Amino acid sequence: MSLEAYDYHLPPELIAQEGVEPRDAARMLVVWREGPFRAEHRQVRDLPAYLRPGDLLVFNESRVIPARLLAQKPTGGKVEVLLVRERAPGFWEALLGPARRAPLGTRLRFLSPKDLSPVPDLEAEVVGVEPDGVRLLRFRGDLLAHLEAVGEVPLPPYIRARVPLERYQTVYARRPGSVAAPTAGLHFTPELLARLREGGVELRFLTLHVGPGTFRPVKGDPEGHAMHAEPYEIPEETASAVNRARREGRRVVAVGTTVVRALESAYREGEGVVPGVGETRLFIRPPYAFRAIDALFTNFHLPRSTLLMLVAAFLGYEKTMEAYRLAVAERYRFYSLGDAMLIL
Repeated sequence: MSLEAYDYHLPPELIAQEGVEPRDAARMLVVWREGPFRAEHRQVRDLPAYLRPGDLLVFNESRVIPARLLAQKPTGGKVEVLLVRERAPGFWEALLGPARRAPLGTRLRFLSPKDLSPVPDLEAEVVGVEPDGVRLLRFRGDLLAHLEAVGEVPLPPYIRARVPLERYQTVYARRPGSVAAPTAGLHFTPELLARLREGGVELRFLTLHVGPGTFRPVKGDPEGHAMHAEPYEIPEETASAVNRARREGRRVVAVGTTVVRALESAYREGEGVVPGVGETRLFIRPPYAFRAIDALFTNFHLPRSTLLMLVAAFLGYEKTMEAYRLAVAERYRFYSLGDAMLIL
C-alpha cells in the first residue's frame, strides 16, 4: 500500500505532552479483530476485565538510558551525540550532529549539561563511519557510570515539555539500553500488575533495546524502507511460556510493538519462539501472518510510521484507520505519553 494510505488527521492538541497519574488512569480503546468493527471506551485499569486466567502477557523490560550527550572537539567545536547501541564493551554506535564535523579520527570530550564543563575521565574517538552515517565511537572511561551525569533523555521531537527520566520509564524497566521508551508499558502500575497476577494472568519479560530508528519516518515507497537493527534477548522461561500457551490454546498478549517484533523475529517454524540473543530489522506491514501473538496492547502511533503499519497488519487496515478516526473524534491522547488501544 502507498505511504499516503497511512496518513490521518490529528489535531496538534491531541499530542500528549505529559502522562496521566496514576498511569493506569489513561484511556483505553478496546477493539476486536474478528467480525464487524466495534469498540469500547475504557481505562487501562480495566484491562483485567478483558483477560482470562491463563492468558500470557509479555513485556519489554528494557530501560531507557539518558542517551543524548554534548561533546566538544579539540578545536572547541561542539557536537551532539545520540547513542544508538553498544556494539561491544566500550564501543557504541551513535548518531552525531552535525555529522560532517566528526570524520574518522575525531576525538571528543563530553560536557556536563548543567554548566558545559568537561567531564573528567570520559572521552571517545570516532573509529568507524557506516554507510548510513552512523559513527562507531570507542570510549575511554566508564560510559555507563557517567551517563546520569552527562546524558539527557532523548525525548521524541513532538514532546516539547521536559519529562523526568523516571516518568519516561516503565515501572518494571530493568535492562539499560533503550534510547526511547517501550511506551505501551508506561501505562502499567505495580498495583495493576498485581491484579493481573491475582486474576491468573501469567506475566513474562523479554528485552528489546529501542533505537532512534523508532523516530525515523517512512519516506517514499514503504517497500524500500530499511529498519535500523535493534538487539533483543528472549529468556528461556519466556520462550517456553509463549510456546506452551500457544500449544494449549491460551492467548499470548504482546505489550507493545517491540514485544511483537522480538517474538516474531525469534519464531521458527516447527520450533516456536527460540530463546537467546539476536537483532531484528523486521518491518511488519500488511499483509503479514502473525505466528507468536494473539492480542496486542499498544499506544496510538504517528501517521505514516512503521508502528502504525504494524498495527494495520494485525488489526486489518480498514479497522485500524476506523479506530484512529474514532480515537480522534473522542479526543484520545496520542503518541508516547498518550492513551492506549487493546486489540483482541
